[in-house]
Amino acid sequence: MAGDTGTNPKFSNDEGVEKIRIGVSEFECMGAKSPNDHPHIFLDMGHDGEIICPYCSTVYVKDAGLKADESVPASAYRHEENAN
Repeated sequence: MAGDTGTNPKFSNDEGVEKIRIGVSEFECMGAKSPNDHPHIFLDMGHDGEIICPYCSTVYVKDAGLKADESVPASAYRHEENAN
């Protein structure tokens, strides 16, 4: 879903915020940057527009105004983990 690579975008919650707004409904949550990450888990919001990661309890909210590589906070999108 994340464009030409065929991979899902990855997001983390290094800041420890309660909610992260993202521009996609299918993605991977990694908890935090390595070495503090949890298993990188695929999450799919479906039509709900919101999902809670079962590992780190971060609430992800779909924001149609954001692109696939954008998030609020901006640091949640993992650029280096999405690179091939």
